[in-house]
Amino acid sequence: MKLAIASGKGGTGKTTVAVSLALGLAAIDAASAPLFLDCDVEEPNAALFLRPEITARRDVGLLIPVVDMARCTACGRCAAVCEYHAITVIGKQVLVFPELCHGCGSCTRQCPESAIHEELNVMGTLEYGRAETIEFYHGTLNVGEAMAVPVIRQLKAWAIPPDVDNRPVILDAPPGTSCPVVETMRGADAALLVTEPTPFGLHDLRVAVEVARDELGLPVAIVVNRDGVGDDGVDAYCAAEGLPILLRIPLERAIAEGIAHGASLVDIRPEYQSKLAELWKAIAELL
Repeated sequence: MKLAIASGKGGTGKTTVAVSLALGLAAIDAASAPLFLDCDVEEPNAALFLRPEITARRDVGLLIPVVDMARCTACGRCAAVCEYHAITVIGKQVLVFPELCHGCGSCTRQCPESAIHEELNVMGTLEYGRAETIEFYHGTLNVGEAMAVPVIRQLKAWAIPPDVDNRPVILDAPPGTSCPVVETMRGADAALLVTEPTPFGLHDLRVAVEVARDELGLPVAIVVNRDGVGDDGVDAYCAAEGLPILLRIPLERAIAEGIAHGASLVDIRPEYQSKLAELWKAIAELL
């Protein structure tokens, strides 16, 4: 099962839940150790908790068009087929804007003079390692790059084998509900949304549910973090929408201090190991 763990807003404890769930599953037995992908390529931080030994690294990016002006006739066909306006023809000059290019290759294939070839524009790096029995992958977007989606897409393609169906896969999504979150969720079997019982938490949870359940058609379950603060708005919303709340994590100083020092929830509160295993089973039953 491939489970995307997401949240409508940052700071809800999404990575705390993702890392703790991975450790909880790995503690059951080696066969249940998950594949863990940190898909928050703009600010990956799961490695701070899992502490993997990185053993493989590769550059990733998009194939960007390069124009051979000796062959180009400035016919404008490349600009006409580019949906993203990443290439344009002005007089006899052809201008390419790499920051707008999505690497679709249409301009290269459509050029009647075969005057365009593609070169890799490196946008970030992917890394692989092991945290004991957990196989760990994450990506890092280079500073100044605007598009995280291509790095996430290539991270998933590198990390998830075609025959992964019988193995737990945890995808730690970026915060929010923008394109990188959608790309992380795409292809998952279910979504676990982490929220907090506050008006802000409820507002962003509604949007996250719209993306995961209503747009992508994923079964959705909820984790309420910092339980005991705020109000009952999240509970009322989940009840009205038929969304199961599978775990509640209380607002406790000991938990906050432990996480601040790089400990996981199962390190701080060992009793959550069995709770997280039950959470995984409950999500499997939703499918």
